[in-house]
Amino acid sequence: MSEKNAGQQYSTGWIMLLALLTSLGPLSIDMYLPALPQMAQDFNVSTQQIANTLPAYFLGLAIGQLIYGPISDRIGRKKPLYFGMALYAFASLLCVLAPDYWSLIAARILQALGGCVGVVMARAAIRDRLDVQSSAQAFASMMIVMGIAPILAPTIGAIILQFFNWQAVFIALFIIGLMCLLCIHFFFKETLEAERRLNLTFKQVFILYAAILKDKSFRFPMMAGCFTGAALFCYISSAPAVLMDDYQLSQQQFAFAFGFNALGIIVLASLNKRLVNKVSVINRLKIGGLIQLTGAIIIVISGLFAHAPFILIMLGLSMTVSGIGFTGPNAMALAMSKQGARAGTASAIMGSMQFACGLLGGILLNFLVWSHLLNMGILMLAFTLFGFVAILKVTQQLKLQNI
Repeated sequence: MSEKNAGQQYSTGWIMLLALLTSLGPLSIDMYLPALPQMAQDFNVSTQQIANTLPAYFLGLAIGQLIYGPISDRIGRKKPLYFGMALYAFASLLCVLAPDYWSLIAARILQALGGCVGVVMARAAIRDRLDVQSSAQAFASMMIVMGIAPILAPTIGAIILQFFNWQAVFIALFIIGLMCLLCIHFFFKETLEAERRLNLTFKQVFILYAAILKDKSFRFPMMAGCFTGAALFCYISSAPAVLMDDYQLSQQQFAFAFGFNALGIIVLASLNKRLVNKVSVINRLKIGGLIQLTGAIIIVISGLFAHAPFILIMLGLSMTVSGIGFTGPNAMALAMSKQGARAGTASAIMGSMQFACGLLGGILLNFLVWSHLLNMGILMLAFTLFGFVAILKVTQQLKLQNI
């Protein structure tokens, strides 16, 4: 990025728009969580089985981002947004009409293939316009705004379920998809000028993927962000079974507990933003990693008891989830800092790998044989531990660059 753009400021409205596009993912994941037991009854499967619609969504997110990234580097950011949002709205209606369990799985994959375009374009647009320090601040600002989504989403879902059945949740997502499409048309301005676009062939896309993954300035921060972020997906996949089945929380109580943990992300993301000029990016990343790792250890210890105190579980979950307010924006800023015109492809790789970890965690939950809580804790601990090792590699790399 040129010196002219270094330190460039961004408007609140711009961040709000990018946060709206990015928050489509949390809304699609979290809004229907209170409905999982009801859906399990309708489809005659267990709650944990119906929760497999979550890793199915992660699969669509992982695949879709790999497609949108290089396409956006070739044709710009706005055209893929049009296509993705239209596909998302259509797939949301398919979820409403799903006649059986496997049809719902397929519709969720298609829904994710459309909805993931927002997160890819938002990250790429920030990198198009801002330097590493400004982008870290922008990512933190965006995380604060989009952090509202996982707080409101389960609550909105629970309210809808008081009056309608679970299909109404997906009708609401369809309407939100249409709203995003209108916002893109009227308010999103192209951030990748024609002269900066990459003329990529199909073969060159794979060469570009390989080149980006070989870049240590991208690879290690990407791994740090993916593994620490995967702990959140383990939580999302397990929360309904742990909180509603095991601890007998109602739909409204579940929404409150889920929102409380999501609130932690906003608090730490806000603190992260305030510390931009006081604490280095890498130190903030390490602090977040330690918070998440500590929380995961508490969850594992809780899972070793037959019925651990609920407050202890909430403490561990809060730390593991809220730590992402530090690890997420700082890992993203470091990973994207040197990607330039290939930011769309780099953003796609990072997002795809993150959701691939979430998919892996969702699959492994079906094979672990202990309690729902201990299964979740083991996976959280594994992911956060791998993430912290990656953070240490990033620290080592930055020290070598300063020599």
